[in-house]
Amino acid sequence: MDLTLKVWRQKDSKAKGKIETYPISNVSADSSFLEMMDVLNDNLINDGKEPVAFDHDCREGICGMCSMFINGQAHGPARGTTTCQLHMRSFKDGETIYIEPWRSGSMPVIKDLVVDRSAFDRIQQAGGFISVNTSGNTQDANAVPIPKINADKAFDAAACIGCAACVATCKNSSAMLFVAAKVSQYSYLPQGEVEAKDRVINMVNQMDKEGFGNCTNTGACEVECPKGISLEYIARMNREYIAATISSEKK
Repeated sequence: MDLTLKVWRQKDSKAKGKIETYPISNVSADSSFLEMMDVLNDNLINDGKEPVAFDHDCREGICGMCSMFINGQAHGPARGTTTCQLHMRSFKDGETIYIEPWRSGSMPVIKDLVVDRSAFDRIQQAGGFISVNTSGNTQDANAVPIPKINADKAFDAAACIGCAACVATCKNSSAMLFVAAKVSQYSYLPQGEVEAKDRVINMVNQMDKEGFGNCTNTGACEVECPKGISLEYIARMNREYIAATISSEKK
């Protein structure tokens, strides 16, 4: 395959970025999108040019690092697929492909296609955990009976990889789908019920501090999410947040 790549190049968050054009030839249809990017960088290095900076780690669709817009779509044209699992057979010979970083004020560009997603880390630190005694007295996970429907929903919520496709796709740059998934994966389980009220309040407050927008139910996040996280989790988080704020006001 012969392709024309239109790649966003930006030195840092303060510099003015622009689209650069790079032709690339003999791309295998069986290669992944990131492998194609590796070939592009090899070509640039051999030509004495600076390679394109992009995030990647596991290349198995579980770490959420490979976040980029491909032809205006988060992670590219395939549904339920991360960029690293996207293969070049999804494109046609001679096609022009636009590659850009996530766009959100809360996630500034570090360089080229790499963005700062540390805001998600701070939201997690605000409440995305359970407090347990780990001094040798912990129970086995399967020692606590849990209804299967709750276990399934908690597992589906925990599938979120924190890639921020939801934020980048949302017209409001809302992180509600991410926060809802992280809140729900604990609240469905008895281990997470103890701190449920504090968790949802702290995580939502931290989300607001980071400057993310609110949800207006356009549903774009659910469509673009590579793990298919449902909007139902946002509804659940809203219910939990309202209940938690009302109960805290009564105290």
